[in-house]
Order: sequence, then structure tokens, then C-alpha cells
Amino acid sequence: MLLKKFPLGPLECNCSILACEKTKEAIVVDPGGEAERILAVLKSEGWKPKFIVHTHAHFDHLGATDEVHAKLGGEVCLHREDLFLYDNVAMQTALFRMPNFAVPPVEHWLEDKENLRFGDYCLEVLHTPGHTPGSVSFYVPTAQGPHVFTGDTLFRSGIGRTDLWGGNFNLLMKSIREKLLDLSEDAVVHPGHGPETTIGEEKAENPFIAGN
Repeated sequence: MLLKKFPLGPLECNCSILACEKTKEAIVVDPGGEAERILAVLKSEGWKPKFIVHTHAHFDHLGATDEVHAKLGGEVCLHREDLFLYDNVAMQTALFRMPNFAVPPVEHWLEDKENLRFGDYCLEVLHTPGHTPGSVSFYVPTAQGPHVFTGDTLFRSGIGRTDLWGGNFNLLMKSIREKLLDLSEDAVVHPGHGPETTIGEEKAENPFIAGN
């Protein structure tokens, strides 16, 4: 699997682009802003987005969705329980004093344990609510080892905040324990912000998890 990852937008949301070497089919995860950078990578590599997926619907994970979708396609995907946030981007940006932007209609509702295929690879959806009701993580096994894209559910040495709309600390911890910590310890964790880590490292060192 080919992978490009870079922080975008004023809150430096990590956008990841996953692609199949053979077919050039790609999945864009959390296009948070700076659409021109995402489009430049897709065009230069010759990758065609099959899906544009979101770990959740906070504004900093959505900013480039409309432009990427309009120019290169890709089915727009979200968990239905975050539709209230997706429909209220203007309220979110106003609260954080950020410029407003449009979002396209959701074309596919993500379901727990659903698989999205791109070329020779498969992305599994894990519903991991807590940061938001519709938060999901994306698990991708490869020959070189597994990857999991956790959005704002799990960070290196941290967890997502639960003081925003629909957040629930107990539910967040349940999602981490039951959906993420059961993954292979060598699974590379790609959070929505900040550096990558592994499931094993977080089990051993994350202060919210280790010893609990």
C-alpha cells in the first residue's frame, strides 16, 4: 500500500491518502483543508480517489472535502450519527472564529465492520464513538503490517476531548478498550493530529490506558 500523510489547515489535521500500487485507486482520509495540496499529490501520483472518508465531522476534518470531491470525485463517506455536526459546519466554524465553507452531500453512510475496497486493499470501518457519536477508525491490514487511522479518538500519549457536541468520556474509553486495544500491538496508529504511534506503545505508555 502507498501512503502519503500531511497536516493541513489551521488546526493541522492529519490528512492521509492511501493508494493501491497496481490500480491507483485511492482513499482520502480527513481532508481537513488546503485542497490544493491534496489535489497536487493525487494528480502527481496519478491516484484516483474512490472514497473520501471522515473519521468524524468536526470542521477541521472537512475543509477540503467539497473541492476535492468536485475536481477529482470520490464517494463522500461519513457515519450517520455525525450528520448533525456535518450539517452545522457554520456553527462550528463560528465558535472557533474560523472561515465558513461548504460541504457536499454525504453519498455513503459508514457502518461498523463495513469494508471499503480500493484496488488490492481493504479498509475496515470501526465505529469508535466518544469524541463524537459518529466517530470511526479505519483499519487497513497490509503485507508490511497493519495500520489504523484513529481520528481524534486516540493520540500518541493522549485521547480525544469529550467536552464538545455529543462527546462522552466513558464511551470514548470503551471504544478504545474494545475496538482499538484488541488490534495487533504492531499496528501503526495514525491519529487525527500529531505524530504516529503503535497500539503496543499506547498500551504501555499512554497515561489514560497504561495500568487501567
